[in-house]
Order: sequence, then C-alpha cells, then structure tokens
Amino acid sequence: MAIKFGPSGCGNEFYEQGYNNISQVPQWIKNYGLDAYEYSFGHGYQMSIETATKAGQLFTENGISLSIHAPFYINFANPDPIMYEKTKNYIITGIRFLKAFGADRLIFHSSSCGKLSREEALKLTQDRFKEFFNNLEENNNLNGLWLCPETMGKTMQIGSYKEIVDLCALNNHLMPTFDFGHINSLMQGQLRDTEDYKKIFDYAIEKLGFDRIKNCHIHFSKIQYGQKGEIKHLDFDDNIYGPNFEPLARVLIDYNLEPRIICESMSKMPHDALEMKKIYFNLKENNT
Repeated sequence: MAIKFGPSGCGNEFYEQGYNNISQVPQWIKNYGLDAYEYSFGHGYQMSIETATKAGQLFTENGISLSIHAPFYINFANPDPIMYEKTKNYIITGIRFLKAFGADRLIFHSSSCGKLSREEALKLTQDRFKEFFNNLEENNNLNGLWLCPETMGKTMQIGSYKEIVDLCALNNHLMPTFDFGHINSLMQGQLRDTEDYKKIFDYAIEKLGFDRIKNCHIHFSKIQYGQKGEIKHLDFDDNIYGPNFEPLARVLIDYNLEPRIICESMSKMPHDALEMKKIYFNLKENNT
C-alpha cells in the first residue's frame, strides 16, 4: 500500500468552481492530483446508505482511498449508560457507512473527561474499549476495516499519542490516527524536528508493531493553540503556529512508512494536501 495524500473536505475551491455534490468530489480530487479523501459525518449521519453506495463507486472508479469521520459526539468515558449506548451506535452506524462507501477507515474521537478526573475517564475508556471492540469483532465482519481513534488537541480530552496507542493495543482492528496538529497543540508548539516525530513513531511501533503503523492514518494541519490546547485550525500560509510538515516527511521516508495523510487545514485542504505531497516526493527523490 503506497503513501496517499488527500483532504478532509474540498475547501472553498470546490464550491467557488460551481460544484456542490458529493458525486462530483471523486473526479475533482483526482484531477487535483490527490488520491485520498475523508468524508466527515462530524455533525451526524446525514446521508442515505443509497447515496453513500453510489458515491463510493465513484471514489473507487477514480482510485481515491476513502475514510470517514464519525460524529464528534462519541465519548467512551460518559458515565451515563444511555449516552454510552449512543456512542456504541455511532460506531456501529459508521461501520455500515464504511461498507456502503467501500471505505476502509472509521476515524473517531475516543472520549473526554467531563466531570471525571483524567484517571477515571481513561480507565472507563479502556474498560469500554475492551468490552465493545472485542464484542464488535466477534459479531461483525470487520475484515479489511480499521477503526481509528484520533489523538486530540485539548487538555480535557483523552487522546495524547501514548493514550491512543495504548488504546489501540486493546484490539487488532484499532489503528491510531495521529493528528499532528493536535499533538503539537498539547505539546504547546514543541513538535518541531525529526526527533520529536521519531519519538512518537518509536513508541507506536514498540507497542503495536511495524505492520500496523506502516500504513497508519495521519491528520495534518497547522493549529492555533492556547494554555488548554487546540483553539482553531489554520492554513499552511500561517507563520506563527505549527507544526511544519517537512520534518514529518523526512521521518516517514527514513522509517519506510506509507500512511494515508489527510489535510485538515481551515479552508485550503486540497491545496495544502497537494503541498504536502510535493514536499514528500521532492524529499524522497533527493534522498535516493
């Protein structure tokens, strides 16, 4: 599986050019020079299975690897059993859409602390991950599917890179989504050079093995942050906040990693995704 680049959404360009329908996205992404796409159901599953199936065929025909993002409301640490049932249903519905789209990765946020201490929230998340995902694996056909908890950017969320990697160790169908903008926000801008990225991958490879990390999922964007972490996503032309992509690209080449890299810039996702692709292949060409 080769490295792939794409956006999460089409940004302003798509609509400015007169497009407005998901059926128009696959050809547009291909023409842009990209080969991956992430469709977000962040605010709920507001699409029919039939529409997803038709759109998925077009993504396949255009050679676009597709992932989907589950609703933002997921919280495995919510102590309310009714809300936990909703969390489970968001994952189950997401798998239905994965299969309809012909997509292979469901990205989701694991949990937030709420009124619990961080230790309590993490323990509840771990217990529920074990229970839910093992049961899900036993009762569903998950062949070829990855469920990808995401590193988070706010201090009250469960989602440091170590927390996410450790959660992924609980089931073989779990793969980390490394959102390096989020990681940098939690680190208060300390994600700067290749050694910083290597520490993250070294930990992940030690815990999960090279095979699971080789094709891991990555979100990348510059993000404004404050004392409590993430504030808002930015475009690559921002010169104040990081992180920068080039050190990550060097590590991916050095480690022979071939992830799927999704750009989550504020409004220029395809443009910045293509910029990452150019940086990566220029470095790789000069490295050989």
